[in-house]
Amino acid sequence: MFDSPLSASAYEVLGVVAHASDEELRRAYRLQLRRAHPDTGGDTAVFIQVQRAWELVGTPALRAAYDRGHGFADDDTTWDGWRAPAARTDTRPRAKAYGQAGASRRRDYVARVRAWAGSEVPDPYAPAFVRTIPRELRRILAAALAAEETARAVSDLGIGFTAWHDVAVAAGGSAAVAETEPADTLDHIVLGPSGLYGLSSADFGGVARFRGGEIIGPETGARAPIAALLGQVRIVARAARVRFGGAILVLPDDDLAQATTPLGTIRDTPVVVSRQSALRTLLRAGVPGSRTIGGTELFDVRSRIQQTVRLAQE
Repeated sequence: MFDSPLSASAYEVLGVVAHASDEELRRAYRLQLRRAHPDTGGDTAVFIQVQRAWELVGTPALRAAYDRGHGFADDDTTWDGWRAPAARTDTRPRAKAYGQAGASRRRDYVARVRAWAGSEVPDPYAPAFVRTIPRELRRILAAALAAEETARAVSDLGIGFTAWHDVAVAAGGSAAVAETEPADTLDHIVLGPSGLYGLSSADFGGVARFRGGEIIGPETGARAPIAALLGQVRIVARAARVRFGGAILVLPDDDLAQATTPLGTIRDTPVVVSRQSALRTLLRAGVPGSRTIGGTELFDVRSRIQQTVRLAQE
């Protein structure tokens, strides 16, 4: 809630413009609170949203912090692209990782913002600016943020796991991008004792709906998300000569009614849709129906993938 480029801002929930006076903001809050109160026939979910919005902008100090801090850049994000994050200062063992999650989407977002604006933009991640751009551009930024959040969750799995982020998949069917072909990306490959998985990170700006083993709705874009993920997994599997134990679509917690939603086996691959907060548990336990990997096989699969895949930023 409020953390996605596709979410309504605190001001939009309260029904005021971002530059409304403090008194206008207070009056709007009281009005929306009365309208949404469950005791007067209002919607409980909306009532909670109104309260949360007020917690974010209810005082001048909170409002200044919200306006200043609710952008969508990272401390290590540059205007033109991506700079690798600084080294962590803690000593906890982390999963081995290759590539930078969300990097290709960040570059795509900045390029499209430039083309749309037609002029220099001081800060493409400023919240006030992001709210003015077309929704299709905000979807790109939302997907980048989702991929970065998944990468953070995967890194906490520990040294028994290896991850590849932003893996290039060519339109012609190769895991290595040909210069003449438009590139696609598989957001994440995760390998560990529980199995080998292909992951896609998404943010559709609302609660996911399912039909026939697929996510449906206007925010899913032109492609069917599950079918697209399985297609990418299949391309990498053929190129690296490995077998994936499952495919996982990762969504923000607010967008999924339960922690995990198994969709069964589709095209011989077990598929699960998971909340961000449930991902680590799922990867440690394994996707239902997947096959565990250990010993020399784990080393062999890791070597095959490392020798085959290319990262989108390379």
